[in-house]
Amino acid sequence: MKIVMSLIALICVTSTSIAELRMSAIFSDHMVLQQKAPIHVWGWTAGGQEITIEFDGIKTTDRAGADGRFDIVLPAHDAGGPFTLKVIADETKEFTDVLVGEVWVCSGQSNMQWAVQQSDDPDLEALTANYPQIRLVSLPQVGTQETQTTFNGAWTTCTPETVKDFSAVGYFFGRQLHQTLNVPVGLIDNAWGGSSCEAWIRRELMEGPEIYQPLMERWKQTEATYDYEAEMKKYEAARAEWEKTKQGNRPNPPQNQLKNQHRPGNLYNGMIQPILGYTIRGAIWYQGESNASRAYQYREMFPLMIQNWRDDWKQGDFPFYWVQLADFTAEDVEPTGSNWAELREAQTMTMSRLPKTGEAVIIDIGEGRDIHPRNKQDVAKRLARWALANEYGISVPFQSPTYKSHTVEGNKIVVKFDHAGPTLYSFDKDEVVGFQIAGEDQKFVWARGKITGNDTVEVSAESVSSPVAVRYAWSNNPVCNLYSRNGLPANPFRTDDWKGVTADAR
Repeated sequence: MKIVMSLIALICVTSTSIAELRMSAIFSDHMVLQQKAPIHVWGWTAGGQEITIEFDGIKTTDRAGADGRFDIVLPAHDAGGPFTLKVIADETKEFTDVLVGEVWVCSGQSNMQWAVQQSDDPDLEALTANYPQIRLVSLPQVGTQETQTTFNGAWTTCTPETVKDFSAVGYFFGRQLHQTLNVPVGLIDNAWGGSSCEAWIRRELMEGPEIYQPLMERWKQTEATYDYEAEMKKYEAARAEWEKTKQGNRPNPPQNQLKNQHRPGNLYNGMIQPILGYTIRGAIWYQGESNASRAYQYREMFPLMIQNWRDDWKQGDFPFYWVQLADFTAEDVEPTGSNWAELREAQTMTMSRLPKTGEAVIIDIGEGRDIHPRNKQDVAKRLARWALANEYGISVPFQSPTYKSHTVEGNKIVVKFDHAGPTLYSFDKDEVVGFQIAGEDQKFVWARGKITGNDTVEVSAESVSSPVAVRYAWSNNPVCNLYSRNGLPANPFRTDDWKGVTADAR
């Protein structure tokens, strides 16, 4: 009899385990659901289980598949709230204080991760961060080859306390949208400092193309030989020796190379998969520093990542806006090659490769000695201009002056710009600085720039009598001052296609 009762108990426990209603932590109290778009809700329960979702008086019912996965789409809803969302199966999950508004993913590396409390005026920014209709959620930094279905976290309301550790660019971007549109805004922060673009891409997409093979082979070698436990033992021995002598710098523990933010696919699995399919308006992105040494490769990799997200999100070509790399490191005495300039070029090229993309140019906001500029407010405003103009129909200038064409006129090159606004403008002085010019010898020299029309600049240098190419702001940390009268800095560019310093890097 005891055996029979034990078997019955085991069967009951097993049934309960199978029928457990599981959902990603992206569904929690205080969440924001995307307005005016079908709302995707998913999770797992027993195979074939009937699922009912109740939201603002509407009931939607379906059944889980044989594997227990359910995907239910709620009708589009106008902005508002708070509401309650109920997911009913054998058990019920109830999410309260749910708002409907605008939802944006904020992703990238450390400059997106950079917190409000690390940015300009952190005390004043925190004091004013009483926005009950702005909601924040941050994903923990998880790098893995295994698909993750959830994460350790939950939505919170924006307050002076919760905002301090949140992405500064994300918060300032969302605040601008909220103040302009007067609707709730939900911000999903899933950035990881130092992360490489390839970590954010589904790994199999990089297994075939030749351009990625050297990178993938290096990682396969690491995966076959790396021994984290052995590295930890070496560290522990070195730390013990240091504790005895206190000589030199204290050893730092090793980072597990197999779980880091560089391994292809790691962050796609650990930080994208748990939110993949959550209905969003779009994404903002601040990354590229870690890929600058392979900038030519980024021309293909960055569009691949965006398309990968769009394909797997199954939400069409949602808007994707990014921050172009800022100015950084020492200023060049003479014109020279630049991997950061080539990375910026790769970012700009992506706008012509994919629809509904755009970049915020911040070549005037960086700090030469710090890769993390503190002025995240202006970075976010320039991103917000793209979103307000293109997604919300607000009439604001949003695109920086961009190279359109050029003509050679004797010893001068005349450059014509798109998006010059009412007119071009040289900040601080009459002469436009930041131009380089070269002849057939491909040797660039600094050049003088003169605004000759609303959208044209004449460029020349005494030592180049027959110029064939011109570059603007082409260095890691260029000194440059060309803007539109709307206050947006001109986009760095070059007219030549001569081989760059990262052309062969893979």
